[in-house]
Amino acid sequence: MLLKAIEEKRFFPFGSDKEAASDFQLIAGTHRDLRQWVAEGHFREDLYARINLWSFELPGLAQRREDIEPNLAFELERFAHEHGQQVRFNVEARRRYLAFAGSADAHWRGNFRELGASLTRMATLADAGRITEALVDEEIARLKQSWGHGSETDAAARALGAQADALDRFDRLQLNAVLAVCAQASSLSEAGRLLFAVSRQEKKTANDADRLRKYFARFGLDWATIRQGP
Repeated sequence: MLLKAIEEKRFFPFGSDKEAASDFQLIAGTHRDLRQWVAEGHFREDLYARINLWSFELPGLAQRREDIEPNLAFELERFAHEHGQQVRFNVEARRRYLAFAGSADAHWRGNFRELGASLTRMATLADAGRITEALVDEEIARLKQSWGHGSETDAAARALGAQADALDRFDRLQLNAVLAVCAQASSLSEAGRLLFAVSRQEKKTANDADRLRKYFARFGLDWATIRQGP
């Protein structure tokens, strides 16, 4: 019936015994691989051949991170229209949320629906119509948990808190590796010797502790903070 409607533009409307005509265009979307479904016998090959005139792949939100920021305003405007309440981000809260939302740690498996749900949660909980840093931190933790981040070891997040989300993935992975070595060392000097075991041999004066101290300073960290915890 669908093939006939597509090919001849004629069909029987639901509940009618009289045929109707319509010069329509069909636009279909799916998240499945229809070629694979055809091969497995789950989708009719002749129907696929008929509807597969033009095909376009639309990347998910995780591959379109430049679209996240404009949609913050859109989602908050929609919330205001539906609930009659204007909600806005604090400056730092907005910066913190965007840093996480655009990072490699944000998976956005549910695409824009998941982004919209995230903003709706924060807007609903916002006192006096302001989304604060504390609300953003809670939402980030909630999203990470839903994506399975809780099972991962992330020393950078424990040391830096929400600021870790502003790091490039390269810097975060490197910092995690450095912190893992420090956790096994009894002093800054010992950690430096372990981390710079090769390059220190080329230096006349060993400065392992100073090199490591300068590295941590880039992130606002020091040995005492690392050993004591956040």
